[in-house]
Amino acid sequence: MGEKRILCVGLVCLDIISVVDHYPAEDTDTRCLAQRWQRGGNASNTCTVLALLGAPCAFMGSLAPGNAAEFILSDFQRCRVDVTHLVWQSRGETPCACCLINCQSGSRTVTLYDTNLPDVTAADFEQVNLSQYKWIHWEGRNASEQVKMIQRVEEHNRTCPAAERVATSVEVEKPRPELYQLFGYGDVVFVSKDVAKDWGFHSAPEAVKGLRRHLKPGATLICAWAEAGAEAMGPDGLLVHSDAFSPDAVVDTLGAGDTFNAAVILALSRGRPLPEALTCGCQVAGRKCGVHGYDGIV
Repeated sequence: MGEKRILCVGLVCLDIISVVDHYPAEDTDTRCLAQRWQRGGNASNTCTVLALLGAPCAFMGSLAPGNAAEFILSDFQRCRVDVTHLVWQSRGETPCACCLINCQSGSRTVTLYDTNLPDVTAADFEQVNLSQYKWIHWEGRNASEQVKMIQRVEEHNRTCPAAERVATSVEVEKPRPELYQLFGYGDVVFVSKDVAKDWGFHSAPEAVKGLRRHLKPGATLICAWAEAGAEAMGPDGLLVHSDAFSPDAVVDTLGAGDTFNAAVILALSRGRPLPEALTCGCQVAGRKCGVHGYDGIV
């Protein structure tokens, strides 16, 4: 029997990426040096990286018919990401993100055209056969529904042998209070720099120490802090650090956080210790920042 899959639940969107040699000044015309379409969205990006790293994985999210959906489906197929659990919606449209990348610094500015496309619900998640997966990751979005999904996994885990249990993780990236209920769920919780600052913390060690009390017993908290690296704390209460691994030249930081999450999840899912998984996440995220897109990270 082959390796069980990792399922990521969250957003997929179409990224339209324009590359410029400097950030445009107000009321000026700026020549675009290059432009490309790229499948985006946190959970979608994490699936891309998992697949590139050799992990069997699947995506669950909402999609609306149209040209954007055709491009997205084709790219999922190219990356060998299973999309059995796509939820096709009859209203709304697939979100589109306009991304501006400064070719001198690799920094990016993103404007998301969000739509009224409904997110995956707990009722949709009932159709998932949990026995097919060893790990399920949620990108924090419609938190109340996602809590019900995680509770379903917890109930499943209580009724099966330890070797058949499904590990869970959640990403709390956006500083939105309604998402903070997710801190109490998931075996692994990824918290962003923006969320940590929203809670009044000024560094990753502060955030990990301060937010850990909101987790369920035995859970692991992870916080990446850009060029400062990343911190984590597992059930043993020991603080773990990894330095950042910056490329020779930063060319594209779009999706670096999703790349970090994917590499950490894969390492942990394969039984690697937390310090090694954290370092792996920083290394792969660093490689991603040195290439356009994702195909050069492996």
